[in-house]
Amino acid sequence: MKFIQWFPGHMTKAMRMMQDSVPLVDGVMFVLDARAPAATFNKKLKALVQNKPVLYILNKADLADGAKTDAFLLELNKGGALAVKCAAANASSAAKQISAKALELLQEKRARDAAKGLSRPLRFMVAGIPNTGKSTVINALAGGKRAVTGDKAGVTRGKQWIRCAGFELLDTPGTMPPSFENQTLAQHLAYIGSINDDILDFYGLSLELLRELAENYPALLKERYAIEEIASPAEMLGGICKRRGFVLRGGEYDLERGARALIDDFRKGRIGKITLERAADYVGFFG
Repeated sequence: MKFIQWFPGHMTKAMRMMQDSVPLVDGVMFVLDARAPAATFNKKLKALVQNKPVLYILNKADLADGAKTDAFLLELNKGGALAVKCAAANASSAAKQISAKALELLQEKRARDAAKGLSRPLRFMVAGIPNTGKSTVINALAGGKRAVTGDKAGVTRGKQWIRCAGFELLDTPGTMPPSFENQTLAQHLAYIGSINDDILDFYGLSLELLRELAENYPALLKERYAIEEIASPAEMLGGICKRRGFVLRGGEYDLERGARALIDDFRKGRIGKITLERAADYVGFFG
């Protein structure tokens, strides 16, 4: 498995733009992927927003392990921030959940504004790692398609303000940390599609994913791929290729095709509800 590193040049410009925009907002919505909350938490972004109130949104909760998601909610709620889980693709439900928490987060500011006779909409910057669903969250809150969405890392390149009921939202480009000190978390970002697929070693990545799934979700792995006994990652990938008919001329398995199919199965939730990390391993990580 080769070392993962990805920080396109436009992200430096995006970080500067976001820093300049911080004084314009009342709070920040950090969108995390519920399947990998630690991996999708960018400490550089957290430092950039300074002392603004933060709402953490654990998006794609419908694809994640519910018990592990709830444990992360408790950890995220420490230190004065608030956190909520949702599936932004279910727009009406997500909008209600997020709006309620956003109003709770800024209730003191709302009270101060009311006392002064002010009634302007609350302004939030929406930030996060690429492909965590920031634009889908914004569209859910706006009640329609206002932001560009996609399943490829780096779709949003510039900033845009979106008006919705009670809020003004600043959509920002997905931004990665400049370096990946923790390669396990980098792999998690690759699994969920937050890193450009063009630079990834899918074969090596699939072996790492199989190793993690065999350790933490063996029953789901066996059920999805009709695996009788957990074996080495390479043997399991070969078995997946055999069952799927991914065979090249000469009888060799098409391991690249099998690797990409496995990663796609994970991303689409076909293997089951999976969370790659445990909150107990990240106590204090989000502070």
